[in-house]
Amino acid sequence: MNVPDDLLAVDSMMAQARAAQAGYEAGGSQQRYDRAAQAAGWAIMEPGRNRQLAELAVQTTGLGNVADKIIKNHRKTLGLMRDIRGAQTFGILSDDPATGIVEIARPIGVIGAVVPSTNPAATPANNVINALKCGNAIILSPSPKGVACCELLLEFIHAEFDRIGEDRRLVQMLPAPGSKAKTQRLLETADLVVVTGSQDNVRRAYESGTPAIGVGAGNVAVIVDETADLASAAGKIAASKTFDNATSCSSENALIVPDSVFDDFRAALEAEGGAVIPPSEEQEIVSRLWPDGHLNREIIASDADVLLEKLGLSDRLPASTRFIAVETAGIGPDHPLSGEKLSRVAALYRARDFEDAVDIAHRILAHQGTGHSIGLHTQDDERAISMGQSLPVCRVIVNQAHCFATGGAFDNGLPFSLSMGCGSWGGNSIDSNLHWRNFMQRTRIVRQIPPREPTVEEIFGEYWAEAGE
Repeated sequence: MNVPDDLLAVDSMMAQARAAQAGYEAGGSQQRYDRAAQAAGWAIMEPGRNRQLAELAVQTTGLGNVADKIIKNHRKTLGLMRDIRGAQTFGILSDDPATGIVEIARPIGVIGAVVPSTNPAATPANNVINALKCGNAIILSPSPKGVACCELLLEFIHAEFDRIGEDRRLVQMLPAPGSKAKTQRLLETADLVVVTGSQDNVRRAYESGTPAIGVGAGNVAVIVDETADLASAAGKIAASKTFDNATSCSSENALIVPDSVFDDFRAALEAEGGAVIPPSEEQEIVSRLWPDGHLNREIIASDADVLLEKLGLSDRLPASTRFIAVETAGIGPDHPLSGEKLSRVAALYRARDFEDAVDIAHRILAHQGTGHSIGLHTQDDERAISMGQSLPVCRVIVNQAHCFATGGAFDNGLPFSLSMGCGSWGGNSIDSNLHWRNFMQRTRIVRQIPPREPTVEEIFGEYWAEAGE
């Protein structure tokens, strides 16, 4: 059977990656792996390059804004470099005489990474750094709009590789122009695929026959309860909702507030530049935000002035308006405001009390965003535990700006990442933030030890005492 030339090009690239990875592993050391990861990290963090990447990202994708992308590229990469610093990914990890087991760190091989246009530099850099830290090669498949940015990132990485004498073939990207066929070939021939972005790509990855890590859809709901510091909550929500024009999957999409503090919270939002749109105007907003049943591309991840103009609000709201919150009660497919909006638009729900707020959040998650995360602003920490035990989410973010916290922050313990696993609830194989441990496997040397076989009585004695033999 004749193989099309574009697929042959993918196969050739894969062969080069495998040869480079074999050499990288055979001549590997912790120092070498660390230096390669540092080279990739500095490639995006060097201030001049960071700005070039941020400017190109906005220019070619039309998503987000330059200033925030510079911050994102810097902080996400710096946080990742902190997380991997000192982490052992080469050699003997442990030798336990009690079990007779020695664990050895081993690379996975060639990673295939599908990356989105929302973060066309930060996400691929994150994947590249993790892959190199663990002894792998990596091939990137950017979205069509992210090709130019990914090409520039690789140019910078390869320049750093030249400085340390590393093999450029360790980090490659599918030849432009991108296509589903090329991406599918990568999914089928890599040793592990990591997919961030389109849920269609995630499904294809899981169906490819290759071990896969995909992440679920975001649609973050946040509860602001009656005990919360309303001004603080509004400030954090505003900062998060407007960051990079809401390109993050962790951006707040629904705000749920008990009736007892609803009016006070609305005033707090307005003080932060959030304009609250009454229920009577909901349908007008919906018709402009989804003019043909799909999100308006002129509004997705746009600046506030563009958003207000396209929604017909420029003459009705203060020029200082940073985002809008639309009062609504609807949830589900017939109520698009209850889903992800990828814009400076949030849905605002009035709950009877905290229990009703949790119920509203549960119904929103059932519609979209199951498994991802939920936010809570409160002074009652037990409520966070209760939500963590009852809601189908992998993270409950407490009293924090959600999009800054969910992917790891310097003031919380989550690992820095741009890809959040959503567990079985979200159809994912991981429930944690994607991080370096996902890019490594282990070989175990197993030796005999003295037998540790218990008697049947030792195992079942307590059960028999309660239930009878």
